[in-house]
Amino acid sequence: MKKPGEGAYRPLADRLRPRTLDEFVGQEHLLGAGAPLRRALESGRPHSMILWGPPGTGKTTLARLVASGAESEFVALSAVMAGIKDIRAVVEQAKALRGTRDTVLFLDEVHRFNKSQQDTFLPYVEDGTLIFVGATTENPSFEVNNALLSRARVYILTSLQAADLARLLDRALADTERGLGSLRLSIDMPARELLIAAADGDARRLLNLLETAADLATLEPGGASRRLDLETTRAVIGATYVRFDKGGENFYDQISALHKAMRGSDPDAALYWLCRMLAGGCDPLYIARRAIRMASEDIGNADPRALTMALEACMVYERLGSPEGELAIAQAIIFMSCAAKSNAVYTAYQAASEDAKSLGSLEVPLHLRNAPTRLMKEIGYGKGYRYAHDEPDAYAAGERYFPEGMPEKRYYTPVARGLEIRIAEALEARRARKS
Repeated sequence: MKKPGEGAYRPLADRLRPRTLDEFVGQEHLLGAGAPLRRALESGRPHSMILWGPPGTGKTTLARLVASGAESEFVALSAVMAGIKDIRAVVEQAKALRGTRDTVLFLDEVHRFNKSQQDTFLPYVEDGTLIFVGATTENPSFEVNNALLSRARVYILTSLQAADLARLLDRALADTERGLGSLRLSIDMPARELLIAAADGDARRLLNLLETAADLATLEPGGASRRLDLETTRAVIGATYVRFDKGGENFYDQISALHKAMRGSDPDAALYWLCRMLAGGCDPLYIARRAIRMASEDIGNADPRALTMALEACMVYERLGSPEGELAIAQAIIFMSCAAKSNAVYTAYQAASEDAKSLGSLEVPLHLRNAPTRLMKEIGYGKGYRYAHDEPDAYAAGERYFPEGMPEKRYYTPVARGLEIRIAEALEARRARKS
């Protein structure tokens, strides 16, 4: 909020940015007494680092504290807008200051830089021209060059807890210099709880919501104070916000949780992760396609209906769309969670695939080849083949179907669950006749 006589408007989240470690909220595992990052900052001898964590957890603030604690020059760039030319300009500036003042280069969203861009500043991190601080919401193991990772320590930041957000909210309400203290704003408890929940661990989001809500808060009689109620807070927040990065690590973590809950036969947890992904904006068809894979990988022939249900859920969504289609996907996920489990098809496929790749181009035995022409018949194609339907129980006992020279393998081993119990019994009976 801009007051008469003040300069340009600055959002509440920016005005309340911590100026010291003691003002910083959250990340106790990094900044508590004796914690590694706190020791590095208090030493006045910072090192290059990568700060990895969700939005609104303090990555930019920590980078500024690194520079201020070491009395260094602070240069901030965003990988979304900056390029190699900008990096070179920072390097030249750092070289000019070297010997009198260190330079901290903060690169936000470092994962947006490609390999060649990241390589640009490697030599200057190596020789100490730059103290590099990168910030990313993506797993640096996948998004940051190994050469850069080896020169920077990775610190993992976590979403703020409700208690942390409550402290930040109270500070914003009480601070008359940088916060909203001059408004004398009171917040009803249900509205307060909703603000904290809607922030979803993101301090920036909490302060942005609070600032907007404060503008709409009801003036109390006399106009000296304001009151924020639940109805106004709901109007400000709008639809429920759930953090979900399509295509990012958070995306794959959640589909992994859904898959593992289904595999672990927990329909309630599986349903939660399904709804969590849908609430975050995940394409329902993506989940439906993954469910088809899950049906074969984790249930297989223990209950073949799972694959049918997964396919039908996909078709239902394609035909009906939202919101009717999501219910069919939920039905399939719940059925699959409750179904008998078997990974026998998956493990058999993996083992057979490995042999197919490693054993070379083994010839198809002559008796298994088709013989559509006279020449093929004359050279032995199909000779000696036993048509299974002409044999007792439609089983040609003793017939061999593997390539010549390759020992017979048993890839598929049914488990003692669901329909595979009967499949195992039938296979054993046939193998007994074969021997």
